[in-house]
Amino acid sequence: MTSDSPASRHTRTYGRLGIWSGALRPTTPEGRLELTDAVTELEDLGYGTVWTGGSPSLDEAAPLLEATSRIKVATGILSIWEHTAESVAAQIADFESRHPGRFLLGLGVSHDALAPQYARPYSAMVAYLDALDAAPNALPAERRVLAALGPKMLKLASGRAAGAHPYLVTPEHTAQAREALGPDAFLAPELTVVLDPDLDRARTTARTMLGLYLTLPNYTNNLLRLGFTEADFENNGSDRLLDTLFALGDADRVRAKAEEFYAAGADHLALQALTTGDRHASLPRAEWRALAKALL
Repeated sequence: MTSDSPASRHTRTYGRLGIWSGALRPTTPEGRLELTDAVTELEDLGYGTVWTGGSPSLDEAAPLLEATSRIKVATGILSIWEHTAESVAAQIADFESRHPGRFLLGLGVSHDALAPQYARPYSAMVAYLDALDAAPNALPAERRVLAALGPKMLKLASGRAAGAHPYLVTPEHTAQAREALGPDAFLAPELTVVLDPDLDRARTTARTMLGLYLTLPNYTNNLLRLGFTEADFENNGSDRLLDTLFALGDADRVRAKAEEFYAAGADHLALQALTTGDRHASLPRAEWRALAKALL
């Protein structure tokens, strides 16, 4: 890879590391003050991008842009069922006028169990991208990424977006995604981290989070394609599944897992720091600092 390749330009733009968190969405004035302080610290720590986790609205991304001056802000991911393409394009145009070049739209089809309108997800995504292209404030393909897991959506991401932002994936999936996307697309998988030297305790923390996702066929089907079995889904995940999906343990183990993803073709890792509390309720700032020290 040359220093002027598209992949290296993606890394320069979004950084090799970002933070993904469902808690980056203030619900009270006090929460907004804490969020402003936290995201400013993430920028100072050297992270390249912050990803608003879950199914955020653009209104929830706006305070992150307003609080910072350099770090990129991305959605991880905005559900196509909850927001019209026209309104999304218009709001991003407003972002661009005030914070040029700093917003990246992560788009996804969510899940049948979470979106009542869910139907023909691939066709729905194609239609949504068509509508973004046709909007008065058209959003360029290079300013969006797709939450692509399977081969068809990855192929769509390679042609209709800057690349892909897969969630809950393995280094093997990252290698397959890189092959499907080609060498020039932006590949930014999410990676959940439990910084805890007690590996058994770290796995217990990870299982608490993983249980929900193992009820969603989009994720379990992807894991079955990667060679896991139904037995790996029992009791909220086998040790084999947990150790492959997550970065568990001390800083050295986390660093080694991150390197597996980079070696497989990731340009950027969106790190989700998992603690024993409600991951959507509190900001794990101590873990963000420790990860910056270990990996940046």
